[in-house]
Amino acid sequence: MSTTAWIILAVVVALILIGLLVLMPRMRAKAREKKAARELSQRRERVATEHREEAGTRATRAEEAERKAAIAQQNAAAERAEAERHEQEAQLHERGLADDQLIDDHERDRFQGVAGGDDAMRGGSAGVTDGTRGEGTRGEGNGVTGARGGADDGVTGTRSGSDEPAAARQAGNTEYEQGRHDEATERKTRR
Repeated sequence: MSTTAWIILAVVVALILIGLLVLMPRMRAKAREKKAARELSQRRERVATEHREEAGTRATRAEEAERKAAIAQQNAAAERAEAERHEQEAQLHERGLADDQLIDDHERDRFQGVAGGDDAMRGGSAGVTDGTRGEGTRGEGNGVTGARGGADDGVTGTRSGSDEPAAARQAGNTEYEQGRHDEATERKTRR
């Protein structure tokens, strides 16, 4: 090989080396850029996956909370209804309309004059006088008042000052209440 060929070969190799030296930083920069882009893409995917998982978990919690809230609302409505029922029962007891629930069958004679049975069936109420409720006593000073309207005379089945017959007052009462009223009337007529 001649000297000229060696020189040409050396120049070509030198140009290749210069080209590599110039292009290497650019290639490294592109490689770093690609690597950074890959890493950023992986991070984005990881974070997006974490957010989706968190969103799914929170959505599940939200649904559970909504179900619990609906149950709590239903429980509150049931409690409200129960409270209203108890209030209605309390009003019945206050007016003496539910005395039959408080008195056993063997005690009926003992509570005959004071139970709200007869007056309660007519819409009135009877109770022990405390100086504030009644307009007068009934019977032999037993401390019982006829709080609404006049006292019941017990024999004819009409109230004093009222021409309303007993049958009309009893309309709508149950057979049990009617039987109690009949027994009470019968006891009064025996005296």
